[in-house]
Amino acid sequence: MSVLVLILAVSAACCLGFGFVLQQNAARQAPLSDFLSPRLLLDLVKVPRWLGGIGLMVAGMVLGAIALGHGEVSLVEPLLATNLLFALALSRKQTKQPLGRQGWAGLVLLAGGVTAFIVAGEPRGGTAVADPFRHWLIIGAMIGLALLLTTYAKRSRLSSGPVLLSLAAGLLYGVQDALTRVSGQRFSEGGLVELLTGWQPYAVLALGVTGLILVQSAFETASLRMSLPALTAAQPLAGIVCGVGFLGDQLRTDTAALTWEALGLAAVVAGIVLLGMHPAMPRGAARPEPARDLQPS
Repeated sequence: MSVLVLILAVSAACCLGFGFVLQQNAARQAPLSDFLSPRLLLDLVKVPRWLGGIGLMVAGMVLGAIALGHGEVSLVEPLLATNLLFALALSRKQTKQPLGRQGWAGLVLLAGGVTAFIVAGEPRGGTAVADPFRHWLIIGAMIGLALLLTTYAKRSRLSSGPVLLSLAAGLLYGVQDALTRVSGQRFSEGGLVELLTGWQPYAVLALGVTGLILVQSAFETASLRMSLPALTAAQPLAGIVCGVGFLGDQLRTDTAALTWEALGLAAVVAGIVLLGMHPAMPRGAARPEPARDLQPS
């Protein structure tokens, strides 16, 4: 594994984790009438704390995109999942909660799972699949599942809605990461003209905006411990599926390697859940009235 990719991916995870906490702090104060509406972003843009969180998230996405330009999606995505460690670190500072057994167990499972998957799978580049049908089949399945989750989230609203929205956003972000890799390859091969004549950069933008609305709606209606674990778990899984499915990423496929890869991913998900449910994760403030305007914080 390239040291550069490691530094870029972990730095991206740090920015994302801090950014998610600041975004949720602000989005929790938004009126429920903005739920799943682009108006939510227009309201939140008036809040300095949210803008700071978005700035960190954008920095994380840029660093992640550079990491994807130097490493395989199947390598970078598990490293990005460590953003939850940084989110917990900032949340602990805000809540003054000790890490405890749950926190240490989650930390070991997440870090150990990422290490096990990378060491066992040895992600490496290969030849991208040229068949467009396979591209659209995988991308369509991910977007279709995200749409289905969003539909159910609109019905459940304040019960399981935030978790479903976070899962949907994670799927979209995983596809976005894969298409970011493709966009980077097009730019390196033919420059700006080659990049802008393809559909991928526009899809990256559309997925990013849609995912942002879903995430902020999830942050608006529930505590971080309900939304962030689902987001953090879904994104790397979707990214790995895209990487192996059509970007040509290769993993070891012998029985022992597949076993450790599966165990590693299971440990990652378990660690994410434990960390996400940690008492240090902010519950959020009391819900404001629907007609109440946002107050800058």
